[in-house]
Amino acid sequence: MKIHSHYLVPAHGKVRLKQYKTAETGSFKDEKDAADTLAKNLKKLDKLQEVLYAGGQQGLLIVLQGMDTAGKDGTIRHIFSGVNPQGCDVTPFKVPTPLEVKHDFLWRCHNAVPPRGMIGIFNRSHYEDVLSPRVHGLLSDKDAHRHMDEINDFETMLAGNGITILKFFLNISKEEQKARLQARIDDKDKGWKLSASDFAERAFWDKYQASYEDIFSRTSKKDAPWFIIPADNKWYRNVAISSILVDVMERMKLKYPAATVDVSKLKL
Repeated sequence: MKIHSHYLVPAHGKVRLKQYKTAETGSFKDEKDAADTLAKNLKKLDKLQEVLYAGGQQGLLIVLQGMDTAGKDGTIRHIFSGVNPQGCDVTPFKVPTPLEVKHDFLWRCHNAVPPRGMIGIFNRSHYEDVLSPRVHGLLSDKDAHRHMDEINDFETMLAGNGITILKFFLNISKEEQKARLQARIDDKDKGWKLSASDFAERAFWDKYQASYEDIFSRTSKKDAPWFIIPADNKWYRNVAISSILVDVMERMKLKYPAATVDVSKLKL
């Protein structure tokens, strides 16, 4: 499937995050200017999800990655609030449990892959296992690269079994992250979102950026592409991602299944 997007990371491309703008707004002047486009995208997405669910022939896996406060939860809330909950599952990946640690690092992720007919959303993902441990010196470059090769094989297998994979990195600036953390400090109703790690991990910003660059360069593939989305403006993040989702799902050529009864003979 050919995907045309300004934010697509080409397969085998060398990524430098400094070359990607975090505050870009495309052709839109402001949130009001983009409101109609977002509304149309969400309406189309709702319809496409219905056909995907009814047909049950293909599945869609959406991976969301980003630094703390990048907006993974907000993306899910604003883009998927209108789809049928029966056809959409969200899986958050946090620190592995003792049981998960005893298995290979892909075990818990494979179990959460959506079945055909469903949209599955990973809030963080299998990429965490080649990200944070590497940043903190718990995983060597050699082992990280081996794991990335295993991820590529894993995603190729999923694609071969009818699962379309789209991976989004919500790209915010360090300054914007600081502003969002401060907003949470100032708003007592948002205090529950804060954790000590949010502040501690800021000290490793550059290492995270470098690790992400390596991930994108090694794992953006034709059947499992990465998109680097400008995310300083939350409203544009939603427009950009929803536009890509609609374009890809339309290219999936989804169809309703044939009726199981002769409708012409039905009478009430």
